[in-house]
Amino acid sequence: MIEQLKAALDEIGVDYREDGPRSVVVALPGRRKLNIACGLVVEDHALRVEAFVARRPEERAEAVWAELLRRNGRLYAVAFATDEAEDIHLVGRLPHAAIDPAELDRVLGQVLEAADASFNVILELGFKSSIEEEWRWRLARGESTRNLEAFERLKPRDAE
Repeated sequence: MIEQLKAALDEIGVDYREDGPRSVVVALPGRRKLNIACGLVVEDHALRVEAFVARRPEERAEAVWAELLRRNGRLYAVAFATDEAEDIHLVGRLPHAAIDPAELDRVLGQVLEAADASFNVILELGFKSSIEEEWRWRLARGESTRNLEAFERLKPRDAE
């Protein structure tokens, strides 16, 4: 099955690396979340899909969970979940029959879209205070704020 998986990934032209005898990690280039590492693990009865999305929210965790649960209803083949540390992942299991180029392309596209589209929302809800502090720190020291542009509305008024 691993050879079938690698052949399908080669056919769709994604970057990946072997991560063990039965697993690969695919590098998905996002726009908001710049790099999404998606693990594909060939298990005895299924292909497991896993992608880290974000750390455990520092604040308003319930609002983050509620947003992700709303998004779960629109996802294909994967769903948002948390691990023991409450870090956020996308996870799914597919039958071995799904290890073909078209289906893998569809699933990897869903992982990319879901992780990328939710990333800034997760940060705004779960890390708002940290983002505001980062704005203050950078502005006070004259540091670049280029990578904070997506969070312009969180720029503290007292830091201008």
